Amino acid sequence: MKGASEPIDLLLSLSRDGSATLGAQIEDQIRRAVRHGTLKPGSRVPSMRDLARQLGVSRKVVADAYAQLAAEGYLTLRQGARPHISPTVTGSAAPAAATVTPGPRARFDFRPSTPDVSSFPRARWLRSQRTALATMTDDDLGYGDPQGVSVLRAALADYLGRVRGVAAAPEQIVITSGFWQALGLVCRALAAAGARRVAFEDPSHPEPRSIATHAGLTVVPVEVDDGGIRVDALASARADAVVLTPAHEDPTGAVLTGERRAALVAWLRASGAFAIEDDYDAEYRYDRAAVGALQGLDPDHVIYAGSTSKTLAPALRLGWLVVPASLIEAVTHAKLLADQGSPRIDQFAFADFLARGELDRHLRRMRTRYHARRDAMITALADTLPEATIRGIAAGLHTIVELPASDDEHAIRDEAQRRGITLAILDSYRIDPRHRPPTLLLGYGQISQPAIQTGISELAAAVHTTRARHS
Repeated sequence: MKGASEPIDLLLSLSRDGSATLGAQIEDQIRRAVRHGTLKPGSRVPSMRDLARQLGVSRKVVADAYAQLAAEGYLTLRQGARPHISPTVTGSAAPAAATVTPGPRARFDFRPSTPDVSSFPRARWLRSQRTALATMTDDDLGYGDPQGVSVLRAALADYLGRVRGVAAAPEQIVITSGFWQALGLVCRALAAAGARRVAFEDPSHPEPRSIATHAGLTVVPVEVDDGGIRVDALASARADAVVLTPAHEDPTGAVLTGERRAALVAWLRASGAFAIEDDYDAEYRYDRAAVGALQGLDPDHVIYAGSTSKTLAPALRLGWLVVPASLIEAVTHAKLLADQGSPRIDQFAFADFLARGELDRHLRRMRTRYHARRDAMITALADTLPEATIRGIAAGLHTIVELPASDDEHAIRDEAQRRGITLAILDSYRIDPRHRPPTLLLGYGQISQPAIQTGISELAAAVHTTRARHS
């Protein structure tokens, strides 16, 4: 009964100077709304008393109109319940809704760089949200500074300096909705300042390259080997900027060596170029000490980017940039034009989450969990595909599995998909199409530890089936 009495709005407009009666106008507008699809089958409409109040007419006018619509099958009226559009009514003029049939859920999800969102600390995050709402002022609920709320930028400056060796003042930080937006803001700022070419690691994710292209920059591939990006090739690339993942190259897992870090910084200073450092999963390390952020070596030429997408959950859509003073105004302006600022309530919540040490505690828990999953995957691969070479295992959320040159990674991926296994292949990330060893990317972030052995065994069967088919 409470739901039936609560007010609900309905867009109707009555003319008191027209030839049609008020009741007829109500009937006609509701019929047309149903036929055109703006009122859907099952949609609630105001009670007779409520609609009469909204339109400034007598209750009898609305009651008579509703009764006529019910008689025609447009409305369902029941004592004690709110009136609603008949569930069986069909809008003849409304376009048919597209039917999307989701594909079957994978039995084994080995997608790389995907975190275990089932472990998201819901209760602790909810506590931070409650704290944020309890402490935010009325002014805090306005648009605010497009750079982000000051309390979060201060908390991030402390956290990034302590954990990643980033040299950051709160005034240098811009809060974003993740790395992709962050990269777009930087690329637009660089293009506006005269940049024309941007280097990308080869292989690398295709989407960021598309973001750079959309900003008007020309993408130049630079090869990656076991030591990270080939810094010696940057000069010949004639790039104004370079996008890279030095702590854990995505997707190969290579770590930029100390010698190449020094050479990169020297190149940046000599050329006046900028590096955009995507520090996407550096907190997850297992067999080596932490590798500090490149930005700490040259804060004037390195733009640092991070987010919560791998550490907490992509759904938060929270990221950040640490921007050199020479670019902060341009990047902030780009952020203002993009969306006038990221959601402020979530920013206050994340600031509390950081200040209470919850991110540190969550990362310690997840590091132990992912370490065990990684070890389980290495063991399973050694047992079922001993001919494979496993790389990139010291950190991150996925392994690199190089197969014999005679294998076809595309065919293996397709066969695995038929068996309910999702994975990625290195060819999807390559810019230069020249032949390389067939390579699978196997993530262990979303799959439970007990399922890894079974999933890898099924993957090995897919590899053997593919080989037999092509022999």
